[in-house]
Amino acid sequence: MINSCVLVGKVKEMPEIKTTAKGTSVAHLVLEADRPFRNEDGTLSADIFNVTLWKGIAEETASICKPGDLIGIRGRMQANAYVKDERTYYNCEVIAEKVAFLSKRMEALQSAECR
Repeated sequence: MINSCVLVGKVKEMPEIKTTAKGTSVAHLVLEADRPFRNEDGTLSADIFNVTLWKGIAEETASICKPGDLIGIRGRMQANAYVKDERTYYNCEVIAEKVAFLSKRMEALQSAECR
C-alpha cells in the first residue's frame, strides 16, 4: 500500500509547540494550497489542510515559520473517525515527514541557523 502526499502552500496559522506526556514535541499548523485550476470567474480556489509535525520538524518549523510563508511538506495522510450524537464523523490530516522552507526570508534564516 502507498500512503504518501506532497503539498506546497502558505502557512495559514502559526504552529504552536506542545509536549506530550512522554516529552515528545508536537505542533499543528494549517496549510493553504491553491488548486491547480481556475474557477469560472478566473480565480484560484484553495484547499486547507491540517498538518501535524513531530519532534525536530515541529520545533524547527515553529521557530522559522510565520503566516504567509511558503513551505513544502512531504508526508502521509492519517484518517480518524469519531461518533457524536449517534453519527459518525471522519476527518483527515497530514502527518509531516519532511518540511522544505521555500520563502526567501526563510531560506536566509535557515542558512544562518546552520552556520
